[in-house]
Amino acid sequence: MTQRIRLGVNIDHVATIRNARGGEHPDPARAARIATAAGADGVTLHLREDRRHIRDGDLESIRAATTLPINMEMAATEEMLTIALKFKPETAMFVPEKRAELTTEGGLDAARQHNHLADYVRRLQDGGSRVSFFINPDPVQVIAASRMGADITEFHTGRYVELCQAGEGELAAAELARITECATQAVDLGIEPQAGHGLTFDTVIPVAAIPELTELNIGHFLMGEAIFVGLEAAVAEMRRLMDEARELS
Repeated sequence: MTQRIRLGVNIDHVATIRNARGGEHPDPARAARIATAAGADGVTLHLREDRRHIRDGDLESIRAATTLPINMEMAATEEMLTIALKFKPETAMFVPEKRAELTTEGGLDAARQHNHLADYVRRLQDGGSRVSFFINPDPVQVIAASRMGADITEFHTGRYVELCQAGEGELAAAELARITECATQAVDLGIEPQAGHGLTFDTVIPVAAIPELTELNIGHFLMGEAIFVGLEAAVAEMRRLMDEARELS
């Protein structure tokens, strides 16, 4: 059995439901507590510029609700940098962000944003946070992350999931191979490789079996599954499948 892989649970969409009607219910901090009890290893949240789900006031309440490390997804803007430097998440992850998108549509083009991102990386690391780039499984992007001193790269698994769900087995296998190759490349460059986006019970095992990956971040599927079985059961099942993948690898 290879090293245990961590599960980060993204709780954004608890806040999405709350914000649909206003008020305070359901509370994302409560989701953080449940995820912690169910075997999660970290909590992920995305404070978007338009505040469509997580709000500024959620940050400290989520921090108080769990002892797990927090991964704060953020756009590379001065506003978000100021908030992150004050909040001091264990990990600050740069993601691309468009106002009209329903969800993050792809990886960050770190290679084209070196001059913009490099200073942000330094300032966040000086503030005590590890810095992660959410990127497509592309060797050029891994090299760019390395040159800027990123601690972590999280590889976008959305295309792999879409290919699996479309029954495109050969193309899905090729995408999985790209993720595997880039994870190996990241390790060789001294970067911790993680992965996430769109993963489900049916698609997680092959990704979790990649021995170089240290963590998977999963949110939307778990929150949707929680409607039917409860959040604790959904997180526990994802944890079981990830452990099974490592036992078989």
